[in-house]
Amino acid sequence: MKRTLAALGLGIVLVGSTATPAQAAVASVPLAGTAAAGLQTAAFWLADGGANLRNATPYAVRTSVSVTDLPVAPVPDGKPGSTAPLIPPDGEDPATVGKVFFVGGDGQPHWCTGTALQSQYRNLVATAGHCVLDIEGASAAQSHVVFVPGYADGAAPEGLYVGKSAFVHDEFSLYDDLERDYAFMTVYNGVAADSAGVLSDTGRLGDNTGGQGFAWNQPAGSSLRLLGYPAGPHPDGTLPYNGRNLQQSTGTASWVAAPELSAEWLVGVDSPFTGEGSLGSAWLLRYEASKQLGYLNGVTMSVSDTDADNRYDTGVSAYFDSQAAMIYKAAAASWTGRLV
Repeated sequence: MKRTLAALGLGIVLVGSTATPAQAAVASVPLAGTAAAGLQTAAFWLADGGANLRNATPYAVRTSVSVTDLPVAPVPDGKPGSTAPLIPPDGEDPATVGKVFFVGGDGQPHWCTGTALQSQYRNLVATAGHCVLDIEGASAAQSHVVFVPGYADGAAPEGLYVGKSAFVHDEFSLYDDLERDYAFMTVYNGVAADSAGVLSDTGRLGDNTGGQGFAWNQPAGSSLRLLGYPAGPHPDGTLPYNGRNLQQSTGTASWVAAPELSAEWLVGVDSPFTGEGSLGSAWLLRYEASKQLGYLNGVTMSVSDTDADNRYDTGVSAYFDSQAAMIYKAAAASWTGRLV
C-alpha cells in the first residue's frame, strides 16, 4: 500500500525540508508519545512475567525478495563519514543487539531485530523501517513498540525500553520507498518489573548496553559482521534457527537491485540468515570482536536466494547515504526521558 500526504493526518511530522541529493526530509512518527502511553506499553509486555514477550512470533512481512547485480556502481551523494561507538560507562561488555517487539496490524505480538546506537542522549535504536511502520495496514506505525537488548531465551537482562518516536525518511513514511527501509527509534529509560508488577527505572539504554557507531557513504566490497535473531525457514523447509538467541554471520557487501520492489539502489551481503526474525539485523563495519563494537552500515530489510537452490544466501539492506546520516543525526539529538 502506498501512502499519500494524507498520512500526515496520522501523526507524521516532517522535520526537514524538501529532499535534495544532500538533504533529506526527516519524518518523525510518534509511537508512545507520552509517559502514560509508555507505561501502558511497558505493562503490556511485562505483565504475567513477560508472557507477551515469550509468545511473540517473528515478523513475516516482506521477508524475501529477488535481487539482481548492478552492472554499474552508483555514486554516493557525499563523502564517507562515521560516528564512533559508545563503550558502556560501567566497563561491562556491550549488549547492543536485541529484539524490537511490537503489535502488528494483525493485532498479534511480533518481533524483529534492533541495535542500540551511539547518540547524544544514549536512547537510540536502529531497525528496519517496516518493523516500526505498518506498510500493509492503514495505521502509520506499529503499536506497543519496545526494544529488549541482549534478549535471550525469554529474558530481558538489560531492561525493556519503550519506543517514543521513530525517525524515518519521508519517502518511506509517505510512499513506502523501500530504498529507505530503515528507522531510528528513540526510547525512554528502561524499566523492569518486580514480582508484584511494580515498575522501576533501569536507566538510559546506552549507559547500560553501549552503542554501535554509525557509518554512511561507505564503499561497497567491505566485509561486514551481521548480528540478528533469524527464526524462519529456508524455501526448502529447513529451519536452521529458532530465534531464541543472537546469531552472527560474516559476508562481503555488493550493490544489488530489487526490480519487483522498484528499488534500484540496495546493498546485498553474503549471509545464511533466513528472513523471519532477522529483519532489522545489524550490519557492522570494522567490527572488533574483542570489544563487540563496530559501525552500523545497514539493517536487513529482506533476504534473497540468489542461486536458486532454495536456501537464502544474501541479506538485503538500504544503502546508508548522506540522507540516512541526516535522519540518524536528527534522531540522535532527540531527548526522551524516563517513564518511572
